[in-house]
Amino acid sequence: MKTPYYLIDENRMLTAMQKIKSVRDISGAKSVLALKCFSSWCAFDFMKDYLVGTTSSSLYEAKLGSEKFGGETHGYSVAYTDDEIDEVVSVCGKIIFNSLSQLDRHIDKAKIGGVSIGLRLNPQIGFSEYLLSDTVSRYSRLGVTKDKLPLDISDKINGAMLHMNCENEDFHSFNTQLDELEIKFGQLLQQLEWLSLGGGVAFTTEGYPLDEFSARLKDLANKYSVQIYLEPGEASVTESTSLVVTVIDIVDNEVPSLIVDAGVETHLLDALVYDYTPELIGADALDDKNSIPVDKINLANLYRVAGRTCLAGDIFGVYQFNRPIKIGDTLTFSDVGGYSMVKKNYFNGIKMPSIYLKKISGITKLVKTFGYEDFRDCLS
Repeated sequence: MKTPYYLIDENRMLTAMQKIKSVRDISGAKSVLALKCFSSWCAFDFMKDYLVGTTSSSLYEAKLGSEKFGGETHGYSVAYTDDEIDEVVSVCGKIIFNSLSQLDRHIDKAKIGGVSIGLRLNPQIGFSEYLLSDTVSRYSRLGVTKDKLPLDISDKINGAMLHMNCENEDFHSFNTQLDELEIKFGQLLQQLEWLSLGGGVAFTTEGYPLDEFSARLKDLANKYSVQIYLEPGEASVTESTSLVVTVIDIVDNEVPSLIVDAGVETHLLDALVYDYTPELIGADALDDKNSIPVDKINLANLYRVAGRTCLAGDIFGVYQFNRPIKIGDTLTFSDVGGYSMVKKNYFNGIKMPSIYLKKISGITKLVKTFGYEDFRDCLS
């Protein structure tokens, strides 16, 4: 297994899958995989036993969900073009439009195709620690606010989607959101067939009160006679996937920097965009990757872990290891399934990590390698 490579481990994914299934068994709420977060279809056969289908953010994701996952295929996009909508209708059972203008523009084709029609609502309440992923921030273009909804909207749509969370681990916060949603949209919910509560609810994390969560979803579904959907992305694959790299050089400038055969911008772009330090097995991360306090510079086994692109800020983080590190050692970033593999890119022409899948049986197999030709042909 030559580095760099991603390792998707079904055994590590199993805990999240079991929690997702438990929520469905207790509450009746169905979960569809958010392909914008994780679309490595080598794992889909395993995930099919726990999720009922997929939800997409584009035509290509909708096609992938229909072709490789099956089950229910939900289509959503901030905006569909006229030359996309026919194909979207052909592969989706549900289509969720982002705006009233998109709904009016494409509703006839959706009806002819026999799909269930939904509209994204903007509840103007939510949770995100990052402005970049705050879907309900001021001026948001994502979804329709209550004051813009026409009185006859229920005559046009069968369901609604609200996506207002990002990495929300607080059930109380989510529960309060639902209370406010009922006040705002309760009358509309009584006229719908289904309601998607989107993704970003971290209900598979350790310690999350699944019984209370499931009970709240069940009560909501029964009160309005709607089918509830969840769209777990990160919650589906948390702690399931690793990026394994090799130290290929060590550069010493006050603090030694380990140069690895990968890059943050190329292979863990999400860590760069959101400025967080990824978990590294056998090491504890310092709070700031760019400024190291003087009293910590001389800590034993303290290293900056850096990529090999020419980007000055290609820094994974500053870590104190439990052992000295030397050239040739391998390092393992332990949680890179969500929003990392889908964003990998060829900046600097850095070698793309191979993809391995460790089956529930324990067998590990190589499912994808990338070579020069892939880099050459990606832009033509």
